[in-house]
Amino acid sequence: MAELHDLTALEQGAAIRSGETSTAELVAHYLARIESLDAVLGAFVTVTGDRARAATTTGDGPLAGVPTAIKDLNATAGVRTTFGSAVFADNVPDVSDEVVLRIERAGMVSLGKTNAPEFGSPCYTEPAVAPPAVTPWDTTRMAGGSSGGAGAAVAGGLVPVAQGSDGGGSIRIPASCCGLVGLKPSRGRISGAPMYGDPVGLSTSGAIARTVRDAAALLDVLAGRAVGDPFWAPAEPEPFLTACSRPRGRLRVARFVEPAIAEAQVSSECVQAWEDASRLLESLGHDVEDVPMPLPAEAVPVFETCWSVLTALSTVPLPVEARPALRPLTRWLGERGEAVSGPAFGLAVGELRRVAARTLAALSSYDAVLTPTLAVPPLPLGAIRDDDDPAADFEAQKRFTPYTSMWNVTGSPAVSLPLHWTAEGLPVGVMLAARPGEDATLLSLAAQVEAAAPWRDRRAPCW
Repeated sequence: MAELHDLTALEQGAAIRSGETSTAELVAHYLARIESLDAVLGAFVTVTGDRARAATTTGDGPLAGVPTAIKDLNATAGVRTTFGSAVFADNVPDVSDEVVLRIERAGMVSLGKTNAPEFGSPCYTEPAVAPPAVTPWDTTRMAGGSSGGAGAAVAGGLVPVAQGSDGGGSIRIPASCCGLVGLKPSRGRISGAPMYGDPVGLSTSGAIARTVRDAAALLDVLAGRAVGDPFWAPAEPEPFLTACSRPRGRLRVARFVEPAIAEAQVSSECVQAWEDASRLLESLGHDVEDVPMPLPAEAVPVFETCWSVLTALSTVPLPVEARPALRPLTRWLGERGEAVSGPAFGLAVGELRRVAARTLAALSSYDAVLTPTLAVPPLPLGAIRDDDDPAADFEAQKRFTPYTSMWNVTGSPAVSLPLHWTAEGLPVGVMLAARPGEDATLLSLAAQVEAAAPWRDRRAPCW
């Protein structure tokens, strides 16, 4: 007999509308699972059970009444929001950001704040304010980051779908580590109001889900410009959920396996997942062609300059006496960013735009691009983090995630799909990207792939 958490988010929404279950029943079910499992998974920093039980749901969309969770980097009025940092361990914002407001307006009910590393910087989730987030497939291994708590929560059956954010792979990395769909939409698809904290345009919110359709439904909740947004993706004529059912015909798919931002050794499992996905796309009638890796090597130091400045923007406003409480990696990146002059930063942003343009031009004749998501399956906890040598930590992160950040540079939509598992039962994702603004095409293709090679019934041991 199916448990409530066996249902997808969309199925739960339909069950609420039909009267087969209720939001209150779902909230109680998930809170019980959180109480039972989260001490091991490290998915949540703060659980808001009383607030969830008292919530009055609104909205009439397909996810109205469905439980979810908010990443601990998103300001949430009246709820402890630490930004993954001991410096903000007791921070309770007075206002919610636009992403949180849209989730609330859609009638979804948050069960709390999901675990994230300090200011979302590293690709692992091992903060000072909470236990590390682990993949439910092997709890000795990392859930990835920076949306690691969201990945652990969805893969562990603690929520059916969750919001994440992605500035260099932070949705797709945990999706690969946790056997999930991780969708980073196009730049400007989701508002960054009211803080607009990323002047480079690398980061966006997105969706972590068990199915492509659930991810598309959450994108429908989150998408759309807010008054004052500095840039935005063009509005779609139909919901992204509807686009999942729209055939897109024969597509041209470029593929490459050469790492983009580091000299990384790509594991045979990740290569096998990529090769199998290539054959699957060909069997679906698409043309798959090998292409040279399009991101020029000189883009890497430019990206690193911008990334370090973004970290500095988080640390510079802090009082001097608070800085020792920051993680060594954060201090190192922040100091590196502070050393960049204003003109040098402006030049770096301009060069990153030119790099993106050249990369997109090289791929302009293709409808989608296929790569591995990561260079290796999920690593053991602590395998990357190096507090004694933050520079080595940063280089290890690049070797683990040599593909994801190029799509943040170009602003393209990208999705990690759980198409492969190792003999030891570890999930391995493959990544598809599309042209900027063509999120609907990407979701249609991803949904077609899922229909041909479904993964919904693959469940972690704790399920």
